[in-house]
Amino acid sequence: MLTIRNATLADGSKRDVRIDTDAGRISAIGSSLTESGKSIDATGKLLLPGAIDAHVHFRQPGFSHKETWETGSKSAVAGGVTTVVDQPNTNPPTIDGESFDEKAELAAKSYIDYGINGGVTPDWEPESLFDRPVLALGEVFLADSTGKMGIEEELFREAVERAADDYLVVTVHAEDADLFDEDARSRDGNDTDAWSAYRTAEAEAAAVERACEIGDELGARLHIAHTSTPEGIDAAREIGATCEVTPHHLFLSRDDLDELGTFGRMNPPLRSEKRREKVFARVADGTVDMIATDHAPHTRKEKDANIWDAPSGVPGVETMLPLLLEQARKGNLSYDRVADLTSRNPSKVFGMPRKGRIEEGRMADLVLVDPDETREIRGDNLHSKCGWTPFEGWTGVFPELTMVRGNVVFENGEFGEPVGENVRA
Repeated sequence: MLTIRNATLADGSKRDVRIDTDAGRISAIGSSLTESGKSIDATGKLLLPGAIDAHVHFRQPGFSHKETWETGSKSAVAGGVTTVVDQPNTNPPTIDGESFDEKAELAAKSYIDYGINGGVTPDWEPESLFDRPVLALGEVFLADSTGKMGIEEELFREAVERAADDYLVVTVHAEDADLFDEDARSRDGNDTDAWSAYRTAEAEAAAVERACEIGDELGARLHIAHTSTPEGIDAAREIGATCEVTPHHLFLSRDDLDELGTFGRMNPPLRSEKRREKVFARVADGTVDMIATDHAPHTRKEKDANIWDAPSGVPGVETMLPLLLEQARKGNLSYDRVADLTSRNPSKVFGMPRKGRIEEGRMADLVLVDPDETREIRGDNLHSKCGWTPFEGWTGVFPELTMVRGNVVFENGEFGEPVGENVRA
């Protein structure tokens, strides 16, 4: 047994939390629990449910020079993330049973728990894919991104209908390539704003609306990935789909591109500062369901190109929770809202009933932080293989201790042993 004593929970209450380390579960919560086994004094500390990042690209198989399950999960756990959901645009893409098995074997090296999503291309094999412990379908791409997995509407309808039959959530990358601004392609490759001009805000809103119409028609549960505009968020909410916002769309805008250069290229791209402020407001007021990083690392060498040639994507799994906790420390978000965004809501949307909350019987996925101790974010100090961050020089509140199913996997800068398991298996 292990008891964390006098911890402050996200709602402000002070509690003792007892953990059955053999079962990996929270066995009791209360005030002044009786002594039993080891204990940790958490006076003045904040105890949170481990974060669930519902959107990462850990790059294996196929791109291990960018990230691996080992490096990506170490980066995650150092940032308070105890479960991730990996997307299918690897090489090979996760579109059938064989490719799922290959990824699952690599994922066994993970320090944290994980879900593996299945993907859709014209060559996908849903029979063998859905015979595996798939968490959800998607990221289903309605426009090409890294991996060239964009599909046409007819195949999208087929995939959504099949997912609905199997009661799987469909995660959608919603951009309508027909609404991209082709005139922007004539802009110079040194114009770092050209990517945002090209992949328009209108393209996102239109794709969200159309995807949601199809999902509603077919009785499917749709989740819209990385919504970057208030219009996209509102379209998802209007028809009952869930949605996520990334830290980079929450905190960065086109105003930051002069400093970020091509390291600020991602899909969907950064939006105007005015739109960013409206997105933040929807995150704060409960309109947005969750924050998910779209952690998509590339090497510095790959990103150091002109805006038309650089790959899209930025890392983020290690800095998500620290950045949000800094906003809570400043009073811009409540700690309870941070727990909703990073733990409670992802567990509910993606069907992880034993995770996401500090309650008796739940898995002991826990993060302990000193809410008053901040640290400057430096790419050289992070654990992702890519070694850089779009939040260089920002301030975050980082974990002192991260626990996965009762196992201390990170404590004061030191890592324990990999304990990751597939949440569906």
